[in-house]
Amino acid sequence: QVQLVESGGGLVQPGGSLRLSCAASGSIFSIVTMGWYRQAPGKQRELVATITSGDSTKYANSVKGRFTISRPSAKNKVYLQMNSLKFEDTAVYYCYAETLKDWSARDYWGQGTQVNVSS
Repeated sequence: QVQLVESGGGLVQPGGSLRLSCAASGSIFSIVTMGWYRQAPGKQRELVATITSGDSTKYANSVKGRFTISRPSAKNKVYLQMNSLKFEDTAVYYCYAETLKDWSARDYWGQGTQVNVSS
């Protein structure tokens, strides 16, 4: 079992920045990928960015060049630095972790943190 707790959401003006943090606890040794997804009102949850245990990253086209995902060497946290925020970045952001144990993969989700981009 893995527990994920996000922090860092809030209200920001267009063009501003926010940094989201996610801390994992529990069976963190089994985590192979961590990342962020988001869900805007009336829309499906979508990938924002992911990072593997080998530090390979993937970004949604809509955030490339503006958002940066990172993990410290301890591997039990993941950060999302969001710059040049736009109105369309408004959503609930969810921390995500994929574990691999005994050849079985499992997904875990945090409770979500709200990001509002508004003037």
